[in-house]
Amino acid sequence: MEYTELGRSGLKVAKICLGTMTFGRQVSEADAHALMDHAVARGVDFLDTAEMYPVPPSAETHTHTESIIGRWLAARPGMRQRIVLASKVAGPVRGYQWIRNASPDLTGEDIIRACEDSLRRLQTDYLDLYQIHWPVRNVPMFGAIYFDPARDRPVSSIHEQLDALGRLVRDGKVRAIGLSNETPYGVAEFVRVAEQHGLPRIASVQNPYCLINRSVENGLDETMYRYGVSLLAYSPLGFGLLTGKYDDSGIELQGGRAPGRMALFESMRKQRWGRPEALAAARRYNALAREHGMTPARMALAFCYTKWQVASTIIGVTNREQLDEDIDAWGTTLSPEVLAEIDRIRWEIRDPAQ
Repeated sequence: MEYTELGRSGLKVAKICLGTMTFGRQVSEADAHALMDHAVARGVDFLDTAEMYPVPPSAETHTHTESIIGRWLAARPGMRQRIVLASKVAGPVRGYQWIRNASPDLTGEDIIRACEDSLRRLQTDYLDLYQIHWPVRNVPMFGAIYFDPARDRPVSSIHEQLDALGRLVRDGKVRAIGLSNETPYGVAEFVRVAEQHGLPRIASVQNPYCLINRSVENGLDETMYRYGVSLLAYSPLGFGLLTGKYDDSGIELQGGRAPGRMALFESMRKQRWGRPEALAAARRYNALAREHGMTPARMALAFCYTKWQVASTIIGVTNREQLDEDIDAWGTTLSPEVLAEIDRIRWEIRDPAQ
C-alpha cells in the first residue's frame, strides 16, 4: 500500500481508507471486527468513522460504530499504534433530534465534548484526524446545489470552531484536523483564520468524489491544491450505483439478489444517489467498463485511485468479497481511450449525484 501526507500536517495515511458507516446497521459487530482485521492485514490501516454512524442514522444506533471499533481495539493490544484513526463531530442538526438536543449550532464546547465522548467510545487517548462532519454555517450540501443567503442565521464562527480544535490538538487528544462536505470558501476561510490567529491548519477535506459526482473539480480542487489541503474522497462507488448491481433491477428492493443499501433504505433512495438521473449516468459508466474488460467497480475505483486530486479514497463494504475487490482494484491504470470516454460522458450528463 502506498502512503501520502495529509496536507501539511505530517500525518501519513494509506491511499485507501476503510469507511465504517455500515458497521452496526448492515454489518454485525463480529463481521465488522473481521473486516477490520482483514483490511489491516492487507495494508489498509486507515479507518474513518463518525459520532453519528452507522448510516442511515437513528436515535437507536448513533454512536454504535465508534463503540464497535473501540471494542475491536480493546481486544487487540498494540493495534491502536498500527492504525490511523479518524472520526467526525456532527454539524448542526439535520433532522437528527437525538444529537445535541437538535441544536442549530455547533459551539466550541460542543466540539470538545463530542471529541471526548468519541475517545471514550473508541477506547483510545487520541484521534489521528478529527473532522467537522458538515459546515456549521449555511451551505448547500447533501444534494442541495444553490446557496440561499436568506437561510443565514447566527452560529459559531470559524474562529471559535478552530480554537476548540486547537485546544484538542494542544491537549494531545487530536493530531490533525479536517473538514467534510466543505466548499471552496470554507477551505479558504479555515486556512485564513488559522494562519491569522496561529491556530492549527486543516489537513484535509472529506467530500464525495466519483464518476457521477465530480463537483470537486469545479473549483474545490484548485482551492485545496493552492492551500495545501488534501482530499479524502468518499462514495467512490456512488452508494453502489457504480458497481452495476442496480443496472438491471433499479434501486427498489427486489427478490433474488442480495440487497444493497439503496434498496434496503427508503431514506437513501430519497437522497442525491437515488435520483433517476444518477442511475442512468451510472449505467453509462458501467457499460463503458464492461466494454473494456473491467468490472464497473474496478473502473470507478481506478478513476479515484489515480486522480491527482485524491489523497486517499474511502471505501465502504459489507463483506470480505467487496473489501478484496476494492483493494485489488489498486494499481489498475485506465487507458487514455477510457479516460477520454469518461470525460465525454460527463460532458453530456455532468454531475447528477451532486
